[in-house]
Amino acid sequence: MEIMSSKIVLLMIICTLLQMKTGFGIRFVIEKEEECLSHNVHYEGDTVHVSFVVIKADVSWSYGDEGVDLVIKGPSGEQIHDFHDKISDKYEFMAQRKGVYRFCFKNKSPFHETIDFDVHVGHFISYDQHAKDEHFNPLLEQISKLEEALYNIQFEQHWLEAQTDRQALVNEAMSQRAMYKAIFESLLLIGASFLQVYLLQRLFDRKLGTSRV
Repeated sequence: MEIMSSKIVLLMIICTLLQMKTGFGIRFVIEKEEECLSHNVHYEGDTVHVSFVVIKADVSWSYGDEGVDLVIKGPSGEQIHDFHDKISDKYEFMAQRKGVYRFCFKNKSPFHETIDFDVHVGHFISYDQHAKDEHFNPLLEQISKLEEALYNIQFEQHWLEAQTDRQALVNEAMSQRAMYKAIFESLLLIGASFLQVYLLQRLFDRKLGTSRV
C-alpha cells in the first residue's frame, strides 16, 4: 500500500513538473523604433536564459550586419545588460529579485525587422526541508535537474532553428542578388553589342558615302 502511494505521489510530481511553463518563444516584427516584451520571474535566484535572432527584414536587399539593440531591465527599471548592433546573441543572468523583467528591442534601420526571441527561466527546487522520506529527496532533486536540462536543450534548439531560418533567408536573398546581377550584366552586354553594331554600321555608311563622292 505504501509503495502504491509513493508511486502515485511520484507520478503527480512528474506531471506537475512537466506542466510548468517557465519560458516562452515568440517571433515578431518591429514596426517602430522600439518594441518591449516582458516576462514575470516568480523566484529570486532563478536563472534567466535569453536568446534572439534577427530573421529577416521586409526588404531582401537590406541584409547586413547592422542588427538591433536589446536592453534588459529589472523589476525596478534597473538596466541588467544591453546589446548593440547584434544579429543574434544569447545571454543568461541570475534574477536578484522576483518581478517583471522587460526586454526592449530597438530597430535603427528604416526597414521592419522580424525577430525570433526566446526567454526561459530555470528554477531548481530543493526538497531538503519539505520531503519526509529521506530516500525520496535525491530522486526529486534529480527530477528537477532533469527538467531544467530538458528546458535548456529546448532553449538551445529553438535558438539554432532561428539561426537556420535566418541563414536560409540570407542564402535565398544572395541567390536572388546573384541572379539579378547576372541578368543586369547580360543586358549590358547585349546593349554594348547593339551599340557596337550601330557604330560600325554608321562608320561603314560614312565611308560608303565618302567613296561615292
